[in-house]
Amino acid sequence: MKELEKNEIKRLSDQLDALNRKEPLLLESGDIEKLGALLKEKETLVIEIERLRNQRVEKLSVEAQKLQKLPFSREITKKEQANLGALKKSARGLVVVHPMTALGREMDLKVMTGFAKNAF
Repeated sequence: MKELEKNEIKRLSDQLDALNRKEPLLLESGDIEKLGALLKEKETLVIEIERLRNQRVEKLSVEAQKLQKLPFSREITKKEQANLGALKKSARGLVVVHPMTALGREMDLKVMTGFAKNAF
């Protein structure tokens, strides 16, 4: 479900790119009506893409705030990263966030971090 916005943004961006490629051809041909329709469609696509991006950022912000509220968080060591499955089994409710994911970038993480209700 998380990827719905991402997939929709990708699809709309591809459509926008296709319209951007058509624009120079319509300018050369001088077809004003088609050019006007193309520009109107481009504008609606840009607005929709921006709305979806804001929606995605808002969802990430809510998720980041939930994780920040959890009482315990710490860096995941390299040894624990090697056997992450065992760590997750030993600490129920553990959420691991990697700094290179969208959520990790938003939270400004520098290392892989675990968040949980109890110490692990």
